[in-house]
Amino acid sequence: MRGPREWKHWSWEQTGVFAAAIGDEGWNSSEPGHWSNFIENNEHDQGLIYQICEVKSLPDKSNSATLKSYFRVVFYRRKVILALMQLFDGQLDKIRLQKLLFLFTSKQEKADYHFIPYKYGCYSYSANADMTAMVKRGLLNEEERTFERKDKDDYLKQLKPSDLKLLQEVRADYGKMSATALMKHTYINFPFYATRSEAAKDILTRDELETVSKARPKGNKTLLYTIGYQGISLEEYLVLLLQNDVQVLVDVRSNPLSMKFGFSKGQLKKYCASLDIDYVHIPEVGIKSEQRQELNTQSDYDKLFATYRKSNLRSTTEYQVEILKLLQQHRRIALTCFEANICQCHRKHLAEAIVGLPGFSYEVKHL
Repeated sequence: MRGPREWKHWSWEQTGVFAAAIGDEGWNSSEPGHWSNFIENNEHDQGLIYQICEVKSLPDKSNSATLKSYFRVVFYRRKVILALMQLFDGQLDKIRLQKLLFLFTSKQEKADYHFIPYKYGCYSYSANADMTAMVKRGLLNEEERTFERKDKDDYLKQLKPSDLKLLQEVRADYGKMSATALMKHTYINFPFYATRSEAAKDILTRDELETVSKARPKGNKTLLYTIGYQGISLEEYLVLLLQNDVQVLVDVRSNPLSMKFGFSKGQLKKYCASLDIDYVHIPEVGIKSEQRQELNTQSDYDKLFATYRKSNLRSTTEYQVEILKLLQQHRRIALTCFEANICQCHRKHLAEAIVGLPGFSYEVKHL
């Protein structure tokens, strides 16, 4: 897990207070190993955990009220959902909600949510996780097909003026559209997001379906990709995989846990599977967390990777060969780790080692 680099500024007591603040009754402050379980079991609040842990100015003597105030500030985007529902009399069909939220965020300068192409078109795992968390917190009620607001706060007054204007435009432009009409509108205007739809064939014309087909990424070359998830959402990450027609994601982290929503092993495997991307974890080619401390300059990284090349890469040839076989079998695979900067991630050196194996004659591309 990213542990020390993401929350080393937190005391164990502060973490326990935070757990209490978001309502985790299973927190056990006497059990240090419980932190990983806490992260895994609070999947719907991992975005919150991740962002709060990024706040370096957290007071030394934090209490539940202080942390709850961070909850309110960090999750502005949840207020956007609640405000959207407020404009629609407090209740929305799940498909309409996702489509309206997509149309809203497509107009934002910096989107609060990102989306992937899914069974009924554009869909945000993060938005759904936020809504599930709000159900847990008593802010929403969930039925099979709908979400309904339970509280009476005026969230429209809590939005930025620019976001309020955009929401009102969405209400005016699309408020009378049914779920089917919204699906058709988004499929026609954003065809990439219809490429995995189960409903497209029933609501689009032959010509419109042809446009969707052309928007479906198809890779002809055999390519070894590498990708980091630092600085991007789960949906942005998955869209990059889809747009490059990646068939297998190879997780090369030594310890595949993350406080960032969607990127711990179990979750990442689940979300990849939902898009027909296979997930394989090969921890043997990773770098242990304890070796990654005090990496402050590029020189620090260079020293770490020099050791990695001399020790790990020389002793893990069989796993590198395994990755090469995956590439030859599936033609488009991606090595993944955390860092966005390829020069600060071991996947660059791992890819170079694979390139040097007998039988490798393919292109490498860093996403």
